[in-house]
Parts: sequence; structure tokens; C-alpha cells
Amino acid sequence: MKYKQAILTLLVTLMFGVAVMPAQSASVTAGGRTLTLLGEALEVGKPLPEISLPDSGMNMTALQSLKGRVAILSVVPSIDTKVCEKQTHILSEENEGLDAQLLTISRDLPFAQKRFAKEAKIANLMFLSDYRDGSFGQATGLLIEESRLLTRAVIVVDKAGIVRHLEIVPDLRQLPDMKKAFEVARNLN
Repeated sequence: MKYKQAILTLLVTLMFGVAVMPAQSASVTAGGRTLTLLGEALEVGKPLPEISLPDSGMNMTALQSLKGRVAILSVVPSIDTKVCEKQTHILSEENEGLDAQLLTISRDLPFAQKRFAKEAKIANLMFLSDYRDGSFGQATGLLIEESRLLTRAVIVVDKAGIVRHLEIVPDLRQLPDMKKAFEVARNLN
């Protein structure tokens, strides 16, 4: 079975210029404590779920509206923590002019996201909130059962709305490899 997975990974890499990541585990850790992820696990090669989330102005934004451009979705537990703040700044400031839609998704209220963007002077990202019912977290398998927050992840979606890269960090205190996500997005353009 591992042999078949390796061949599939090689073929997809050669055809699309991006690597297929293996399926993610159903848990992450925080300070050594195992946390359970709820919902349907997001898969590379499958479409992004059809979900609508409010932006920082409380306008509903359908994830399907991202089609037509490459998108990077930076998923964070809460923008008011140091690691989440750093991840958001990396997306905003270190993308080297990447031609892609850049989004941060958290369960923070849209008002908190708007305040954060203003204080951090971030104007090149769209902030979306999963605060209402965790529908994004459930539809992507990124909702943490114990805290009801989203786990830390980065997702790259191609112009057709297909997930081409997914990294769920094994420990919430770690940053995802944002440079790798930028590289995948650049190869999709």
C-alpha cells in the first residue's frame, strides 16, 4: 500500500507541480495534551467545502467564491495569541507579492478580527470567522473538540477550488511551513 501511495504522490507531483500530503491524523497536541479533531477530514485533491463565513464586516463570503484565483487559507485558533499573530503576519508580510487570495480563518468574532487587522495594519488579507457554529471546522476536520477552536493549519486551493496543499501542525504551539505553502501557491499560478 505504501508503494502505491508513493507512486500516486510522484504522479500528482509531476502532473500538477505540487505534492500530495498524506492524510492527517485525527488529533493534535497542545503542551503534550492530545486534542481531538472533529468533522470530515479535508483531503488534498478534493474540493474545498461549500461553506459561507462572515468577514470582518459581517458580510457572508462563500468559500466557493474563491474560485478563479489561487488561495491560501491560514487557519488559526485565535488571532489574539502570539503564535496565531505571528502566523497571520507571515501570511501578510512574507508572501513576497504572491498573486493569490490570502485569508485568515479563526473562530474569533468578526469584530475582534477587524480590530486586530486595524491594530496590526494588515490590509492585504481577508479575515473570515467560523464563530457561529463551527461549520468550517466541522466541514474540514479542523475543529478541536475540547476547546471548540480551530486547529492551526494552512491550506492552498487552486483556481478550480481544489485543495492542493494541507498542513495541520502536530502541536498548536508550532507554526505551519508558510514558505512551503507560498511555494505551492506560486507553482499553481
